[in-house]
Amino acid sequence: MRLDDLDRRIVACLLEDARLSFAQIGAQVGLSAPAVKRRVDRMRHDGVITGYAAVVDPAALGWTTEAFVELFCAGRTSPAEIYASIRRHPEVVAAYTVTGEANALVHLRAHDIQGLEQALERLRNEPNIVQTKTAIVLSRLLGRPTGGPDA
Repeated sequence: MRLDDLDRRIVACLLEDARLSFAQIGAQVGLSAPAVKRRVDRMRHDGVITGYAAVVDPAALGWTTEAFVELFCAGRTSPAEIYASIRRHPEVVAAYTVTGEANALVHLRAHDIQGLEQALERLRNEPNIVQTKTAIVLSRLLGRPTGGPDA
């Protein structure tokens, strides 16, 4: 689905604060509340807006250690096989197939270094994962909500 400028502005408002009322969004984009609601309903129906979630500071939940891990898999491991290997690990908060030498890039969060080490050991025990390369996050410099630069 193609979004026009008003749709993009509505999405930007929702990315900034999903709790805004349709009237508040309308005031920002120059539409009535019912017009905003129709557009949001259409974008939900079309799969542009897939849901709403609370954004919580991971440290508030005790997840103070994070890392990005390159996964190197045996042979021709499919994305579905990689997904099956990582989905059962609660420390995995995001995962991507990537170009380059690694097969996938995984974002892990743990309570501490020991928890991170345990999560890495469990990942390394997956039958199709033959090697990992880990970069521990020292500080987060930027974290934008989903949507990218054109939202």
